[in-house]
This record gives sequence, C-alpha cells and structure tokens, in this order.
Amino acid sequence: MLIHISNPSDPKSWEITPESQYLSRREWLKNAGLMGAALALGTSVTPLQAGSSGWTSLLSDKLASLKKQPDAVGEPLTPYADVTRYNNFYEFGTGKTDPSENSGSFKVEPWSLAIDGAVNKPLKLNLEDVLKPHALEERIYRFRCVEAWSMVVPWVGFPLADLIRRADPTSSAKFVRFETLVDPERFPAQRFARSTIPWPYEEGLRIDEAMHPLTLMVVGLYGKELQPQNGAPLRLMVPWKYGFKSIKSIVRIELTEKQPNTTWQQLASSEYGFYANVNPDVDHPRWSQKRERRLPNSLWDPNWVPTRRFNGYEEQVASLYQGLNLKTHY
Repeated sequence: MLIHISNPSDPKSWEITPESQYLSRREWLKNAGLMGAALALGTSVTPLQAGSSGWTSLLSDKLASLKKQPDAVGEPLTPYADVTRYNNFYEFGTGKTDPSENSGSFKVEPWSLAIDGAVNKPLKLNLEDVLKPHALEERIYRFRCVEAWSMVVPWVGFPLADLIRRADPTSSAKFVRFETLVDPERFPAQRFARSTIPWPYEEGLRIDEAMHPLTLMVVGLYGKELQPQNGAPLRLMVPWKYGFKSIKSIVRIELTEKQPNTTWQQLASSEYGFYANVNPDVDHPRWSQKRERRLPNSLWDPNWVPTRRFNGYEEQVASLYQGLNLKTHY
C-alpha cells in the first residue's frame, strides 16, 4: 500500500478510504505501472502564471461582479486549503497531494477551446473569448468522489449550456464529449511511457445532462481564480455525478451522435460506468458507496456522512433517468 505524505497536516489517503477497502483507483494504477514514475517538481502552490494579462484581467473583473447564488446545501464549507490540496488529477501524479505539489509552474496561456462536431457554428476560442459573454456566479455544490470522500465547495462559473448554445448544436447531437489538454511540458505525468492512462483524458455526458441548469463550466472557487490542481483554467462541474465526470483543464467539447467511450470506461468498464450518478444503493465492486468521509477529517474523527441519491440533487435531476435501471446504467 502506498501512502503519499508531503506534510503531517495534509489529509492521508487512508483517512479517506478505510484500509480494508483501500484497493482504489490509485492502487489499480499502481498495479498497472503508472505509479512507478517519480515526479520531481516544485512544491509550492502559486498563482496561475499567465502568458498575457488579458485572461487574468478579464477574470478579475468578472470575479469583482460575481453573483452569489443562495446556499442550497446548508452544510459547512470544506476549507480552501483542503479543496486545493487534496485532489485527483493524474496528469500531475497519482497521489492526492501531487497535483498541488507538481503544478507550481503550470501556465494557463496559451490556451484554446474548440467546440465542434455536430454543431452549425464550430468555434475555436481563446480564454478571453470563452469568458467574455458570460456573467459569473458562485454556486455551493456537494462534491462526491467515487473513492468515498467528499467536499462542499463554492464553485465559480457559468452554465455549460450557455457555452454550448454559442456553437448552435444540430439535431443529431445526442452526447457531449470532453477532452483534457495533452502537454507534457505542463503535465509531468504525461511524459512517462509507462503511463496507463490513455491521454487525453476523456469524459462525456448526454446532451440533456450537459444542458441541465446545474451543470457548470467552472473558472474559479471561493471567489478566486481556479488553481491548476483543481483543473484550471476550465473544468466541468456536474454535482449529481461522481467527481471523475467533472473533467479538468478542458480544451475540446465535441458534440456527437454516439455515446463517447470515456477514459475510465476504457480502463475499467465494470467499475466506472458512463452515467456515474451518485447512488448509495450501487456499491463500487471494491467498497461501499452508502456513506462518505467529508473533508476535513482524521483517523480519530472520520466525519462520516450518509451518501445521498444523486448526491442530494434528486429532485432536480431524477427525471433525466426515467425508465433507466440505474444499477445497470451505473
């Protein structure tokens, strides 16, 4: 068992998933060979390093007029230090603190976002053009990892539907495929030939899920710019699904007629289904999903909370899945 510890105050992975259930995605990747590669980069968490001032200036202006939505969760927020220090982002490494430790030199520019496929107006946008038409809002969402740990985070962004509409989807668009940046200079884990992740990281949604009002394109959290370890400059947030669906550092949004073959389906389709809706009645093959450890926590205070169906958003999204067997379509 590998426990990555960089600081005694950091959460430990065995505090999140009990040892009896520990054979998680990280252990799976270790067995497959990815974790044999060592990452030797800086350890500081630094502000994003932009290639020009346009994105930084525009984002600052937008954040200054941020609209805060009412808190519909009503639970204590996870401290900023935990949100930015305890992450899964395998492009930076497989340890929970690897993303914060190995992203200090990450640059968000140059960056472009393509929106293409089954659309009438294909787009290729720089960061400023992505953000210009959209007002930012803060939404407090529960965030539930498939590994059975969770957070409550004030995300900053705008509805994904508003962005997709700019490309004018055709009637044949049934699904939306997302793609993460491939750049070994910015993502050190992509340099290693033994990597078992098939870069680029890919995720997907049905078109109605992507266009749902809860689905957010995120550019910040806690009223600040999004940090690299959390998926800067653009990440997805789909609060009723397990966290791996909320893809980070997006460079392409492709509308398709056929269901995308996502990364975790390619790696372990019996464990990580396309829908990945939070469901306490459908266990992961290697651990229970009936409860979760809310950060912050410790071995002596594990902070267990019961897992909610659709992560607590059942009233808003259950209608999307009428007629589906959610144990089959997991």
